[in-house]
Amino acid sequence: ILVFLILRLYKMESDASFDRFRQLYMMRYQQLLDRSTRLIMPRWIAWSIAVLLYIIRVWWIQGFYIISYALGIYNLNLVLGFITPQFNPETEDGPELPTKADEEFKPFVRRLPEFKFWYSSFKSFVIGFMLTMTRLVDIPVYWPILFCYWCVLVFITMRRQIKHMIKYKYVPFSTGKKVYAGKARKNVK
Repeated sequence: ILVFLILRLYKMESDASFDRFRQLYMMRYQQLLDRSTRLIMPRWIAWSIAVLLYIIRVWWIQGFYIISYALGIYNLNLVLGFITPQFNPETEDGPELPTKADEEFKPFVRRLPEFKFWYSSFKSFVIGFMLTMTRLVDIPVYWPILFCYWCVLVFITMRRQIKHMIKYKYVPFSTGKKVYAGKARKNVK
């Protein structure tokens, strides 16, 4: 009984230390994510590098087309969430997009914010890269069929989304605040 109690006490201490380590790790990880929110260009450069590494890996080993197809579908879903308004004017009551020139401007609010879009997409490519390390998920398929089917899906979904954008007159991308040029100032001496 004494040995059992000692082992039980040791297990509780190791679980507590593991929980402390996990909590500390998660706190540091969240701090890193919080600091990276304002660094838009470096985040997208890191994403580009992750995508490039994944593409090189798949091209080099000539496999994992199912994983690539799943990544394509998942990232297409993320793109749709990124370019879709948070409140759908057809089904939900929310802030409406202006439909006439004299209506008040309301900014475009995305269903999926840019940071969450980047983070989810980056994670998907990192997980996809890790999945290419094992042959267990390398299912042999004829990849041109998957690629053609993915292209058809992209075409159909983007056509539907563009029609929705035209119907409700919104553009999910902006170049920033408009700056109007005033009268040219004369050099006063």
